[in-house]
Amino acid sequence: MAQNVYDRSEFFAGYSQLGRSVHGLAGAAEWPAIRALLPPLKGLRIIDLGCGFGWFSRFAADEGAAAVLGLDLSENMIARATAENAHPVISYDRADLEQVELPQARFGLAYSSLAFHYLEDFGRLVRQVHRTLVPGGKFVFTIEHPIYMASSNPGWRTDGDGNRFWPVDNYSVEGRRMTDWLAKGVVKYHRTLGTTVNTLMDEGFVIRRLLEWHPTPDQIAANSALQEEMDRPMILMISAER
Repeated sequence: MAQNVYDRSEFFAGYSQLGRSVHGLAGAAEWPAIRALLPPLKGLRIIDLGCGFGWFSRFAADEGAAAVLGLDLSENMIARATAENAHPVISYDRADLEQVELPQARFGLAYSSLAFHYLEDFGRLVRQVHRTLVPGGKFVFTIEHPIYMASSNPGWRTDGDGNRFWPVDNYSVEGRRMTDWLAKGVVKYHRTLGTTVNTLMDEGFVIRRLLEWHPTPDQIAANSALQEEMDRPMILMISAER
């Protein structure tokens, strides 16, 4: 079973204060780039894997999706999604993405935002997604970039000359990472970029687009704190097709 960190009170309280939690998709700087990867949503049956507060599920419903299924392990997330982002075409349910069994040939789009790096067995989940998509179905997801999460002790460092850098140690050593983010002992699983892409292809997906996200000049001008995202990639985005 995946670690259910979002139901830990101190973690959920901190997460609820983040810009993307308060403002939804508009609070996520990477959202315009993700949106450009999406197919037209009108009439699609969509599964939102790790739906969180339901912001994307609600967006898809408002865009005319025929049906949306939002899955998340966290009771807190499902409760918040149900309360704040309900819609007649959306169903929310609890599910462990490490163990979920998805129906065959049900959806035209599988979407996920910043969830899969919490999964130990990415290959199993990819097989389930391939199974649940109709032929030609799209798979669009984001994860923490492997460079961002590879280090056993991530975070900005300063060398003896005062130059700032991000450590990339143990990059080729895949597996469990434990970090302190909003709470102590958050477990994630590092995979190289090659492993992520090859897993998708091995399970029958065709890669349509791969983006190592960074902010635009206009975004940096509006929010100078985003400048540091130019120094190392934080988010990996992939669009694939069954």
